[in-house]
Amino acid sequence: MPKRREKSDLPTKICPVCSRPFSWRKKWEKTWDNVKFCSQRCRETKDNRKAIEPSLARAQT
Repeated sequence: MPKRREKSDLPTKICPVCSRPFSWRKKWEKTWDNVKFCSQRCRETKDNRKAIEPSLARAQT
């Protein structure tokens, strides 16, 4: 039986939307190179974030 990998040994990436690290998952085994977002929520908000950021900057000044 193959040796099981520790979670700390799994590859990780940083989500460009929330800037949090996320680890490799079995369901991403074949598409890991194409995975960019940690969740469906981040995937859906990737375009809205650009529109929201300038309005936040104006509100803070």
